[in-house]
Amino acid sequence: MGWIMKKVLFMISSMNIGGVEKSLLSLLSIIPREEYDITIYMLEKKGGFLEYVPEWVKVEEATWFQKIKPIIMQPPLKTIRNYIKSKQYFKAISFIGVYLLSKKLDDRYLYYCHVFRDVPKDQNTYDVAISYQGPTDIIDYYISHKIKAKKTMTWVHFDVSMHQINIKLYTKLYSMFNQIIIVSQEAKKRLIEKIPSAKEKTKVFLNIVPHHLINEMAKEITFDDSFNGIRLVTVGRLSKEKGQDLAVEALSMLRRDGYNVRWYCIGDGNYRSECEVLIEQYNLKEDFILLGATTNPYPFIKQADIYVQTSRHEGYCLTLAEAKCLKKPIISTDFTGAVEQIENYQTGFIVGCSAEELYREIKFLIDYPEERERVINNLSNSTIEINRSNKAQKLQLERM
Repeated sequence: MGWIMKKVLFMISSMNIGGVEKSLLSLLSIIPREEYDITIYMLEKKGGFLEYVPEWVKVEEATWFQKIKPIIMQPPLKTIRNYIKSKQYFKAISFIGVYLLSKKLDDRYLYYCHVFRDVPKDQNTYDVAISYQGPTDIIDYYISHKIKAKKTMTWVHFDVSMHQINIKLYTKLYSMFNQIIIVSQEAKKRLIEKIPSAKEKTKVFLNIVPHHLINEMAKEITFDDSFNGIRLVTVGRLSKEKGQDLAVEALSMLRRDGYNVRWYCIGDGNYRSECEVLIEQYNLKEDFILLGATTNPYPFIKQADIYVQTSRHEGYCLTLAEAKCLKKPIISTDFTGAVEQIENYQTGFIVGCSAEELYREIKFLIDYPEERERVINNLSNSTIEINRSNKAQKLQLERM
């Protein structure tokens, strides 16, 4: 009897440069290709990480998404006007009715049932179908309603207590999944507090950290300026939740006190213009450098003096794990899951989510370089810890 490959579907928005997309690539790196038939199903087939998807993995695009994207993304009034303009009066009336009812009942599930009514079901049958970018309404709804699979899972990468999610919608959606995967113990606790019915089917699965690959990629040369002071590096999408505004303010305090510091920020996003305004206001154009997105941030982290994570909230911060791999002194704000990744004062420093606290801790590590060396020495044992974690996660994956 021949070996039957396990057919698995991962669904994601795109392969843009981000933590969720990177974690999927890391997960694929430990999946044995001879045992799994993998498909990545994207709402939009694009992104800087697309070229890094293994060649043995099938990549497909949701052709139906472009039809419903405007309805979901644009204001409801615009959708109604478009229906009337194109003389689709019945669609306009039914849309108004469903929208108003879902608003009155505070139940977005009714709205999604209406929006998705003409979206075709996938004709394939999978062993496992995974909504990999949870909580994402569109993807969670599609996997739970339009896919045939022996087992369905949603993979939650965020602290749901910090996101505006519709409780009635997610209570119903999560009831339709066989399993809910979440990336840290603290994030699991927050999820269950918000949606108690999810408790029995929720399991923690830590993100995979490909230690050897990270160290190999970190060998590239990056900084081409002649700056000879202290380099700080932060990696993350430019957004309010990632706290780049705190970094700008903290740097202004350091420069005010005469410290020769330059802060390099890797990532891009819709918060860039606000960051540029702040940088201008604090007169930091030469000192706070927005490097943009890159598929390989590791050389910048490796060549930094201190890695700083300024996030207001995270589920599991992959860049912290990567900075640990590269044995960098780390300062992190106290977001969900930080204490699971960093042993405070031993493998890094956890501070309150404010510019003042970031400033004080950075100042301390600049003033006392021996403290940076102590943390680096402590992190030398992290390779063993990471490899053990990756092996444990691989075994857990095989049991799913």
